[in-house]
Amino acid sequence: MSGQIQSFSKLFRDGLWDQNVVFAQLLAMCPTMAVTTSGTNGLGMGLATTAVLVVSNMLISAIRDFVSDQVRIPVFVVVIATLVTLVDMSLNAWLHELYKVLGLFIALIVVNCAILGRAEAFAFKNGVIASAVDGLAMGLGFTLALTTMGLVRELIGSGTLFAQASLLLGPAFSFLEVKVIPDYGGVLMMILPPGGFLVLGGLLAVKRLIDQRVAKPACPAPAAHCA
Repeated sequence: MSGQIQSFSKLFRDGLWDQNVVFAQLLAMCPTMAVTTSGTNGLGMGLATTAVLVVSNMLISAIRDFVSDQVRIPVFVVVIATLVTLVDMSLNAWLHELYKVLGLFIALIVVNCAILGRAEAFAFKNGVIASAVDGLAMGLGFTLALTTMGLVRELIGSGTLFAQASLLLGPAFSFLEVKVIPDYGGVLMMILPPGGFLVLGGLLAVKRLIDQRVAKPACPAPAAHCA
C-alpha cells in the first residue's frame, strides 16, 4: 500500500512539475498560445483536456489486452476522437459561452500530443487505476500551466483575474472574478500572440531556476563558503 501511494505521488509530481506538458515537455503549444488570453479561458481548456486525458487513459488501459501493437495507434485516435466529440457536445449544451470562446480548439484536443503520448507511453502498459491517476496528474499539470499563463497575461494586459468566469464557467465561479487594478489602461501586447511567447519564456526561466536551486547540493556545515 505504501509503495502504491509513493507511486501515485510520483505520478502527480511528474504531471504537475517534472514532466509538465507545457513547462517541461513543451507540448500542446497551439492551445497554450491561443486560449491563454485570460485565466478563465485557460482554466476551461485545461479542465476539458483533463477530462479527455483521464477517461482515454482508463479506456485504453482497459482494452490494452485486446488491441494488437499493429493497430494500437488507430485505436487510440478513435477512442480520443470519440471522447473529444462528447466533450465538445457537452460544452456546447451546458457551457455554451465557453464553447464559443474556445471554439475550434476543443476539437483540436484530438491532436494534442500529450493525450496520445500518455496513451502510448503509460496507459497501454499499466493498469486502469494507475492510468487514471496518470491522466489526472497530467491534466491538472496542463490546467495549471494554461491557467497560470492566462492569469499573468490577463493581469498585465487588463488588470483583472478570471474575468467573465461567471459567464463562461457558470454562476458558481463568480467568486473568482477580481478587478486587481481599477482604471487600468492595460497592455494590449500581452493579450496578443507576442504576449503568450513572452509569458511562456518567463515562466520557463522561473521553472528552470527553481529546478536548479532544488537540484543544487546543500552546503556542507564545516565549509566556510558555498559556491
